[in-house]
Amino acid sequence: MNHNKATGPDEFPVELFDAFYETCLVHFTELLNLIYDTGQWPSDLKNSVFITLQRKPGATECENHRTISLMSHATKILLRIVMTRIRIKIRPVIAESQCGFIPDKGTRNAIFTLSMLIGRAVEVQRDVYLCFIDYSKAFDKVKHSELLGILDQLNIDGKDLRILRNLCWEQVTAIRIDGEYTDFTEILREM
Repeated sequence: MNHNKATGPDEFPVELFDAFYETCLVHFTELLNLIYDTGQWPSDLKNSVFITLQRKPGATECENHRTISLMSHATKILLRIVMTRIRIKIRPVIAESQCGFIPDKGTRNAIFTLSMLIGRAVEVQRDVYLCFIDYSKAFDKVKHSELLGILDQLNIDGKDLRILRNLCWEQVTAIRIDGEYTDFTEILREM
C-alpha cells in the first residue's frame, strides 16, 4: 500500500504495517484467515469515517466537495485480497471493449478505438452515430444486494461474497467535520 495515506478510524498508519511487518505477519495473517473463514469482521474493522475534500480551493458549495470513506488499513488489505480473487474470476466474462475500471485500460484506449472507428467510417463514407452517457455519481447509487447477486451468478466463492456482504450490511460510520467526529451509526441507505 502507498505511504502517507489518511488513516481510518483506528488511526493506524500504513507505515505501522511496514515497520512491524516481520514481527506481526504471522498474527496478522491468522487474523485475516479467521475473518475470511468465519465471515465475521471485528467491530473496529467495520468502522469507517466520512470526510469531505474540496474539489477547488475555497469551495463553499456542496457540489464543489467530494465525500470519501476512510477505512482501517487492515480492512483495506483484506478487501484487496478479496478484490484480486474476484477480479481473476470475472476477467474472462468482461468484454474486451470494456475500458473503465480495468487494469491497464482506460480512457485513452476508448478514445483510440473511437478514433479508429471514425477514421474507418470516413474512409468508407459511412455515417457514425455517437451517444455519450454521463454516469457521474453512478457509483453513489450502487445497490449492493444486486451487485452481490450478480457476483453470485458468476460463481464467485461463497466466502468472498460473505466477507463483502457482512461488511456492507454491518458497517458503521462517523462523519468528521473540522477534526470533530459524530457518533458511529449504521449506514441505512444501500449505497
